[in-house]
Formats: sequence, structure tokens, C-alpha cells
Amino acid sequence: MKIRSVNSLDYYEISPLLNQWWGGRQMADKLPKLFFDHFTDTSFIAEKDGEIVGFLIGFLSQSQPEEAYIHFVGVHPKYRKHNVGKTLYNKFFYVVKQKGASIIRCVTSPINKISIFFHTNMGFDIEQGNAVVDGVTVYKDYDGPNQDRVLFKKNLQ
Repeated sequence: MKIRSVNSLDYYEISPLLNQWWGGRQMADKLPKLFFDHFTDTSFIAEKDGEIVGFLIGFLSQSQPEEAYIHFVGVHPKYRKHNVGKTLYNKFFYVVKQKGASIIRCVTSPINKISIFFHTNMGFDIEQGNAVVDGVTVYKDYDGPNQDRVLFKKNLQ
């Protein structure tokens, strides 16, 4: 597997895959092209035999220079449980640490149990929210009405 930085043209290959990789859920609108234009040094593609098998879109915070944020991650369904996500996260951790970040943040939906499990296994802590959904602390209406989110934080060593 090869890990490389994203480029503008990757948007046109990844965007059509999003809804498919998420089992028909409407996800493509959550990842506009601007991420492929403006965050190329902190966003990565995983390829195997020339095929995109995963991606991570992340960036350094402009407001809090010690923090970095993972915005969107996807792994091709047939490559899940092959360490693609873990490899992408570790690449991101390494790069943003070199750029001065010591804290990584990300969010997920409380219904996404796989994401919650993955992040806690990667060493993220769940931040204390203002409600509990399915036994997980969440921030109610974080992304708007009825858009509760689980917030994660990881301190880099």
C-alpha cells in the first residue's frame, strides 16, 4: 500500500465513491473540493495496485496552532480491517506533529459505532458532552438541530 498527499484531481475520483462506500448514505456533500485544493499537505490517499483504497482529509487549525483536525476519512469496504485507516491516521499524526500540532480532534455521529470503536482504539478520548445517546456522551445539536456528535481528542506524545 502506498500513501501519498491528495491533489485537486483526486476529488473527481473520490467524490463519486463516497455514497457508495457509505452504503447509499448521502455523504458526498460533506466533502467539497476545497479540501483537495487547500489541505494537500495534511490530507492523504492510500492506494493499492493503483486503486484508491482509502483517504484522510485533515488540516491544521488556524485559530489554535497546537491543534489539528481530521475532517473526513473513508476506506473502501473490501479493504476495511486491513489497517488502511490506522496507516492514514498515523501518517497524519506524524505530519501534523512535525508542523507543531500536539492535539488532534475529530467528531462522529453517535450511531456510527464502528467509528467510535476505531477512534478509542487509536487512543482518542471521548470528550464529555451535554447528553448521553446509546451509552455514549454526545454534544446535542452540535452540527444543527438533531445533529448530535461525539467529540474526540487525542494528545500526541
